[in-house]
Amino acid sequence: MKQLCIFVLIALVPSLGLAFPGEVIQVKDGDTVVVVRGTEAITCRLYGIDAPETAKGRKPGQPWGREAAGMLKSLVENCVVGVELMGSQTYGREVVRLWIKDRDLNLEMVRRGMAWAYVQYLRRAHASEYLEAEEKARKGRVGLWVQVNPLPPWEFRRGLQGRHRLFRKVMFGRLEQSVSPK
Repeated sequence: MKQLCIFVLIALVPSLGLAFPGEVIQVKDGDTVVVVRGTEAITCRLYGIDAPETAKGRKPGQPWGREAAGMLKSLVENCVVGVELMGSQTYGREVVRLWIKDRDLNLEMVRRGMAWAYVQYLRRAHASEYLEAEEKARKGRVGLWVQVNPLPPWEFRRGLQGRHRLFRKVMFGRLEQSVSPK
């Protein structure tokens, strides 16, 4: 019966790309999961979306970062999902769409106001559907859209990079001055 369910799951993935069943064993944040395929653990970045950042180590998170991760966890953790490879990798992660039956879980995160449609990485075939879902969530003030002007994750990350450069300049600039010969 389980084999039949997996076959049906994969058959319903509306793609001609490479797809396989995998069990989600970890949700790292609102747009990254770890899936097991056979004996291999694969870190997967969800295609076409960007969720608010969660705190990692000394790096701060964004408002709604934990909520987005929690929502994704409630949708997929310990579930067998269809994993559709989108043909690219980013930072050692496979870029994927996740499916349960005929439901695109990446799109579901946008619908629930837990992620932005990541326009710069959306292919034409998916762009309008993801953008429409985001617009509907915005208008309905769903999820992160209850905020007046939420900061997109790509801008948040850019701000952190700037802070890191400034920190290095201040710290190493002083270090160089104190060690340089007179």
